[in-house]
Amino acid sequence: MATKTTKYSEEELIASLKRNQRDAFEYLYDNYSAALFGSVCRYIPDEEKSADLLQEIFLKIWKNIGKYDSSKGRLFTWMMNITRNTCIDLLRKEKGKYHVDVQDNIIQVDAKTHHQPNVSVMDLREILEKLRPERKVLLDLVYLQGYTQEEAAEQLAIPLGTAKSRIRVALKELKIYFEV
Repeated sequence: MATKTTKYSEEELIASLKRNQRDAFEYLYDNYSAALFGSVCRYIPDEEKSADLLQEIFLKIWKNIGKYDSSKGRLFTWMMNITRNTCIDLLRKEKGKYHVDVQDNIIQVDAKTHHQPNVSVMDLREILEKLRPERKVLLDLVYLQGYTQEEAAEQLAIPLGTAKSRIRVALKELKIYFEV
């Protein structure tokens, strides 16, 4: 994993990725995998398949980073397009397996995700630092480390209701930072 002190601007990250620097790819994975995995899970309900697909997506990003053109959009948007297209390809390939209409699923996911926050994903950890520690640790466990709310409550030895309340309040606070 990339060191926690390593920090890149988007331009520096892109340049490092295009030079195939390992620490830049580790940083990319550490800072974007949770967001991309969340998107994959919206398309693919099978968690194991979603995890495998996430690895395939990062492989595509790695192989195609040289084709990324910052004049056409942000890095995160480009990666989300790769994620979306890879998920759609899988849904079409395994149409009957997930018992979903691909087009309906695409429309539903696009409707949920059409608004992109005006904050870079790389800044998410910095924004989380502004929250109270008891809220920050819950969001980190649930949204960045992939714990369920139940697992996070158990990990912190607090009641599930308390965990849910703290998460809800923290998300309301975060909403302020993501408003356009």
